[in-house]
This record gives sequence, C-alpha cells and structure tokens, in this order.
Amino acid sequence: MKNILVLCTGNSCRSQIAHGFLASLTVGKANVYSAGVETHGVNPKATSTMKEIGIDISSHTSNNITEYFDVNFDYVITVCDNAKERCPYFPTKAVKLHYNFPDPAKALGTEDEINEQFRSVRAMIKTYCEQFVEEYI
Repeated sequence: MKNILVLCTGNSCRSQIAHGFLASLTVGKANVYSAGVETHGVNPKATSTMKEIGIDISSHTSNNITEYFDVNFDYVITVCDNAKERCPYFPTKAVKLHYNFPDPAKALGTEDEINEQFRSVRAMIKTYCEQFVEEYI
C-alpha cells in the first residue's frame, strides 16, 4: 500500500477535495491523508460540492502536517503555492509533486457563481488526481 499526503494551507478545500478523489480512485492500493500547514476546518462547500458527484467527505477532519511526521509517505502532493513554500521539513523519501489550484474559498459573487467556482476547481482536481493515479499508482 502506498501512502499519499495531500497538503494545502488550511486543509479545508483543495486538499480535502483531492483527498476525496484519491481515496475513491485508489481503494485497496493506497492510504490517503490530507493536511495543512494550518488547520481551518473542512469547508462546508467542499463537502457539498463533492457530495454532488457521490463522494462523501463529510467525515474528513482538518489536520496539521505535524500530525503525520511519523508516516512514511510515498507521495506528497502540494495543491497550493503557499503550502509548498511553508511546508516544514520532515524526513521523507517521498516523491514531491505540486500543482497550484485556485482557491474556491476565495470566490466572490452570487451563491450560484461561488458554487460554479467550486465545481470548476473540483473538475481541475479530478483531472489531476486521475492523471496522478494513472501515472503513479
């Protein structure tokens, strides 16, 4: 089993969405974790956006990277530039990958416009996760 860590600033949106996709795409092949360099709680819109496509992340928690220093990761994926720059060093031989997804939590506009931003970022993350699984798992 591979160990995969998805890392973001607050472990509230992008990393949670990626965690949901990776967990659903790697059943029986990987243990998926997500964390932040801070913890902001799981964004309810991330949860509802994933629920729209049948992926339940409602039991996810917002975790700090320091909680996982003892896990031997095979892959560490940062999903925002801030996390990549601020991630504390921890000894690992993990393959480090990075993609800076837009932060849907910063979306402005009407409720429909904000929901559309979440769906757009969800689609980007889904494509990235599918490509990651195809290449690495």
